[in-house]
Amino acid sequence: MRKSFSRIAIAAAATLGALATVPAHAGKTLDTIKQRGELVCGVNPGLAGFAAPDSQGRYSGLDIDYCKGLAAAILGDPNKIRYVPLTAPQRFTALQSGEIDVLSRNTTWTLTRDASLGMHFVGVNFYDGQGFMVPKSLNVTSAKQTKGATVCVQGGTTTELNLTDYSRANNLQWKPVVFDNQPATNAAYFSGRCQIYTTDASGLAAIRSKEAKNPADHVILPELISKEPLGPSIRRGDDEFFAIAKWVLNATLEAEELGITQANVDQMKRESKNPGIMRVLGSGSEDSGKALGLDKEWAYRVIKAVGNYGESFERHVGPNTPVGLPRGTNALWTQGGLMYAPPIR
Repeated sequence: MRKSFSRIAIAAAATLGALATVPAHAGKTLDTIKQRGELVCGVNPGLAGFAAPDSQGRYSGLDIDYCKGLAAAILGDPNKIRYVPLTAPQRFTALQSGEIDVLSRNTTWTLTRDASLGMHFVGVNFYDGQGFMVPKSLNVTSAKQTKGATVCVQGGTTTELNLTDYSRANNLQWKPVVFDNQPATNAAYFSGRCQIYTTDASGLAAIRSKEAKNPADHVILPELISKEPLGPSIRRGDDEFFAIAKWVLNATLEAEELGITQANVDQMKRESKNPGIMRVLGSGSEDSGKALGLDKEWAYRVIKAVGNYGESFERHVGPNTPVGLPRGTNALWTQGGLMYAPPIR
């Protein structure tokens, strides 16, 4: 019995070793992106901190950094991207139809979306929850003090469903006023058509910072009534591209944990003898890119383009930005947060 077990163990180890050296076959999405010469990324038409164009039409934000990192990994250039602005009702159809390669548009990962809409979520790039914003003049400190109020909400979102559930569960008798897109929802709230605005708490902070004449005139109430794990997604049916899309996000988290930044990445690549850093940056003998169908410097290019996750967060939505969000649950697991990447090895 012992001899037989040893043979099995040796055979299994040999098989695993062989598998570890097999490069990934290029998937159809990866081939298409390379042939086209650009990544097509579906984004929010304008949500400060996540995806918003400037006066020249150049997009920036946390979700945009993901697209840039993906383009850098695949094409070697974070600017080889065509952005497709999408409303909430448009976004899933655009992904399903092949109009876009990846959806990076503050989208909540739910069972129904994951299992029945022909899409794969690649991970979470922002842990959020649904909240409520009211005019300070309303003089309330809790959503439960607003029975019978009108509530501005965007249709085709988890926000609309959560609003109905919360109102019914707490007998608030809210009157939803539903809009097809964010600009219309913003305009209705700030014109006084609704007493409450509800969406993801991060979205409320972004909208208040950009759209309010005086942000201090509006209060975000303390209640968070849902879990809203936001993240990018791709179409089902292409495992090779799915792996690349996942590991681009993971690379930014692993980089933060290892202390690799946009500023020091070149020095780290030249000088570090830390095996973990060498694996991420492709400076040693190990080649993590082979399993993804990429070269060994794929993650180096991601970090060179956008920095690590913490840098992206601080640059676009952190405490020193107009959006002004604390890291909170979006801190690394080593700092009491939920952000955790599987090891790159």
